[in-house]
Amino acid sequence: MQLTPRYDAPPVARFVDPPTDLAVPLGRQRRRLGHLLDGLDADQWATPSRCEGWTVRDVIAHLVGADRFWAVSARAGLAGEPTRYLVGFDPVATPAAMVAGTSEQAPAEVLADYHRACDDLLDALADLEPEQWQLIAEGPPGHLQMQGIVRHALWDGWIHERDVALPLGVTPDQEADELAAVLEYAIALGPGLQATLGSERTGTLAAVADELDDAVVVEIGPTVTIGRRPTPDGTPTLRGGAVDLIEGLSLRAPFAPDLADEDRWMVEGLAVAFDQAPPT
Repeated sequence: MQLTPRYDAPPVARFVDPPTDLAVPLGRQRRRLGHLLDGLDADQWATPSRCEGWTVRDVIAHLVGADRFWAVSARAGLAGEPTRYLVGFDPVATPAAMVAGTSEQAPAEVLADYHRACDDLLDALADLEPEQWQLIAEGPPGHLQMQGIVRHALWDGWIHERDVALPLGVTPDQEADELAAVLEYAIALGPGLQATLGSERTGTLAAVADELDDAVVVEIGPTVTIGRRPTPDGTPTLRGGAVDLIEGLSLRAPFAPDLADEDRWMVEGLAVAFDQAPPT
């Protein structure tokens, strides 16, 4: 289904905690994946990934296009002129068409493009001042804080790293700052996309991950507010390992959260956007 990015109203997601330099975990994740890719042979590049119908090569071609977009979006946002490129974006059909357009590229070309795109994205985000992380830029839900689009880029790359690494028998290292930023975005994205589609439902959802010190609490409404703080009494809460929570929220693994039936809509928004049932 096509997304309906929100541009002319308050951002659909708002991160309330003071931003850290999110380029640090983003750069670490991108370079870690690049190091893995540097050592692959032809058979490994052709290995089926966790993304149906895509090989390792295809997933990396997708990330190249994504990182090129993020760099353009970030620079436009920093210049005070956020883009509006994603009107009519279909999160299933559009990436598939873009990857199909790279089918003639050999893995070595895709790899070189990956490194160039990563370097350019990290250059666009280098040495931002705290107030610059609050500037508006474009992501799939529409206009978000700069820290929101970088969280989206990190979430997408982190998930796709596992999409290629796990079938190759490699388990990526887990870093606390990456897990925190990715979980914050994964739990907010589904409700945020529902809000862009006109949902007026409200609620509060929390996630308590074994590896992280603070709970992530999401206040859901026309704007989804995300912060780390103690879980309010009576709040529906997701509990478990951070990786398991992220994979479940991101439609990569079976997910059976301990939520009442009337609260499950808060974790089903991404499945609605991708027009698929959650894994069981």
